[in-house]
Amino acid sequence: MHSVSPLYAAAELKAHEQRSHHAFAEAAGSAEQAAEIALGAGDAAAWWNMSFLRAENLLDAEQFDACVELGTALLREAALPVSERDQARTHILIAKARQGAGLLDKAADCARRAADLTLGDSDLEINVQARQALIAALADGGQFDEAWAESKKLALAVSDELDDQLAGKAFWVVGNVAFLCGRIQDGLHYHELAAATFSPTKNLDVWAKFNKASAAMRLAADVADADTLRCIERAELATDIIGGTQSDILLLRRNRAHWNFLAGDAAGAAEILEDICTAAVAPQLLGDAWFLLGRSYLSMGDESAARAALTEAVTHFENAGAPHRAEQTREFIAVELGPSSLWSRLWRAAGFGRH
Repeated sequence: MHSVSPLYAAAELKAHEQRSHHAFAEAAGSAEQAAEIALGAGDAAAWWNMSFLRAENLLDAEQFDACVELGTALLREAALPVSERDQARTHILIAKARQGAGLLDKAADCARRAADLTLGDSDLEINVQARQALIAALADGGQFDEAWAESKKLALAVSDELDDQLAGKAFWVVGNVAFLCGRIQDGLHYHELAAATFSPTKNLDVWAKFNKASAAMRLAADVADADTLRCIERAELATDIIGGTQSDILLLRRNRAHWNFLAGDAAGAAEILEDICTAAVAPQLLGDAWFLLGRSYLSMGDESAARAALTEAVTHFENAGAPHRAEQTREFIAVELGPSSLWSRLWRAAGFGRH
């Protein structure tokens, strides 16, 4: 590949630079160009590596279907024997794309394949990443018992051999599942372990994403303390500096809306959430936003708008492959907006029950 190496190197460098500036769609295009140059030169290994980089950027650009299609093609490539490590990396990528598209059962299956491929392998890093992807898909799909069982295995797998950033991400995932399982103190504990490994000077992007995600989990558990507000503010500040995808920005706004709601500003929360609910984003995020909007309307006394918003939430949760969240929302509607809900609220308001 000597005759085309300058062209290949230029395309590869451009892809990495664009990726570092969060221009993921553009980076995918540059990686595709590099892959084509490598293919023309007969360098199958370089073609595969650039195609994988393209798939990573398609994932981050939220082009989930294209990512899955390319990842699947890479696994089936007959011209080049794909190592088990690279097979596992590709299954992890496909799992994340399917999770982003709301195909949670398929995401979990892909992550399991990746974990199986690296079971007992010396590459602990890839195995941990596979377990993280599996746990995230299981938790999103409401399979909390299995997710917590896998989380405990992941926590045990973290050792001094792991890079600090990867160890932090592992603790981050375990903490998320603990919150979802109602193990609030465990969730806080593991997120504190994760926070100790992350630093804005080491990796501002990861630091921003962790604070955004930790705030979301704390808010979902009704933990609206000073630490939660600091998480929100850190994530907002970091994202102002480095930028982010549409989903990143909307998740930050949803966190701020949730904080407003818990602080008693339901109208302020609703104003933010109404904008989020019109955006073209993943169904899971839309379900969360519509659910919180319904709660905000209910707090404002608008039961008709609350019912409509909560019904929308059910639809989006079902589309996301999260039947447990859909059922929880139906139960919320039945309790808060059912025939006896008005008398229940009056009863509680009179001091005869919990608010």
